[in-house]
Amino acid sequence: MLRYILLDKRFLILLFLINFFGTIYGYIWYQGQLSITPDIFLIFVPDSPTASLFFTIFLLFFIFGKNVPYIEALGLITLFKYGVWAVVMNLLTLMVDGSLGWQGYMLMASHGAMAVQGLLYAPYYNIKLRHIVFAAVWTLHNDVIDYVFEMMPMYSSLTSYMNEIGYFTFWLSILSIFIAYKLTISSSDKKLRL
Repeated sequence: MLRYILLDKRFLILLFLINFFGTIYGYIWYQGQLSITPDIFLIFVPDSPTASLFFTIFLLFFIFGKNVPYIEALGLITLFKYGVWAVVMNLLTLMVDGSLGWQGYMLMASHGAMAVQGLLYAPYYNIKLRHIVFAAVWTLHNDVIDYVFEMMPMYSSLTSYMNEIGYFTFWLSILSIFIAYKLTISSSDKKLRL
């Protein structure tokens, strides 16, 4: 049943549109931070919208029966990473501030869905090890830009916890890369042995 829904063209088009407009909204959400970001770092600052952009591109090609493995690997790893990351950061904000606006709850719901949708389509990716390695380098490089060059997303109440958040984010990246490997490369290796 789930497979039928995931492959249904109408569902794919709906998912594409949701991700397309969600990506645009995400870039608008980052507008204030992007306006003060040095040009050299611009591509690395809007983490979540770029992750959903990768998935939106995957969906566009997938609707037409095509695969884009580098984009698939980037989408899988970054959707899970930044989906989980945003949920955790909003929960931390709730703990530190004692309250969370409606936008925070909306971000948790949308980013939780981001993390799940990337995983659901894992059986349909055409990812090989080189694609995982490329996406892993991108992801870890992005952590360096965020936490060494201090270009991370702004959560004002969490500013004093940036070292801890950076440490958490690094290990979340490692977990995301490992999950991508297990769902694609490792699982296809098992199929070949059977």
